[in-house]
Amino acid sequence: MPTTDRTVLSSLSAPLVLVGAGKMGGAMLEGWLNLGLPPQQVVVLDPKPSDEIAALAARGIRVNPPAAGIGTAGVVVAAVKPQVAADVIPSLAAHIGPDTLVVSIMAGKTLAFLEHLLPASTAVVRSMPNTPAAIGRGITVAVGNARVSPAQRSLADTLLAATGAVEWVDDEALMDAVTAVSGSGPAYVFLLAEVLAQAGEKAGLPPDLAARLARLTVTGSGELLHRSPLDAATLRQNVTSPGGTTAVALDVLMAADGLAPLMVKAIAAAAKRSRELAG
Repeated sequence: MPTTDRTVLSSLSAPLVLVGAGKMGGAMLEGWLNLGLPPQQVVVLDPKPSDEIAALAARGIRVNPPAAGIGTAGVVVAAVKPQVAADVIPSLAAHIGPDTLVVSIMAGKTLAFLEHLLPASTAVVRSMPNTPAAIGRGITVAVGNARVSPAQRSLADTLLAATGAVEWVDDEALMDAVTAVSGSGPAYVFLLAEVLAQAGEKAGLPPDLAARLARLTVTGSGELLHRSPLDAATLRQNVTSPGGTTAVALDVLMAADGLAPLMVKAIAAAAKRSRELAG
């Protein structure tokens, strides 16, 4: 991460309020602290903080302090489940001033939804991270409302980049597809490892060996894709010898009723659910 990004976080003059410190919120918090965000500048609001989050109080982070003592935040990061957003977001109004930036990582919740619940003229960034953020290898896509200044966008980019890559879009309508592809995508990859192991068992492998082969094949292939300048299709072709074992397996997976139409159907279902969560 560039030194300038560290400077942005270390120089925050108003509190950063993290609302919801579950797996994703906790991963982001760890990334911010690693980038130099002073613990004394962090307020965590969570009705059931984990032991790990509670322990951060010893480093100076304020966990569930009295509302009157928080004051106006520089940044509010909303990381609660989307199902409780309508109840939680209005309670943040007391901590939002004219220069406060609100960053949401709640699936499906639109900028209009957030603007309706927040004070007028609040700068809002809607984003969609994914679970590899826990190891700093996430991908987050973000979109801001018209009130987000260039400086606030830069700040949001720094906060989101603490857990991996960041992409920005101008069309918020793309966020439902983003949620379906990258937000939910890790589960699809884990399912691949799961069913690959199960297929190995059915082919005669001992369960523990099948699980190891599947796990390391998926993780190794993912790392190769990450490091290689080649696209996924070329890497696939490079593994495939005409008439070989890979080719006949791909004939099944790439059939008209194979993996591609199933994935299209799955992404469509996830994107539809994202739109439903918008309320």
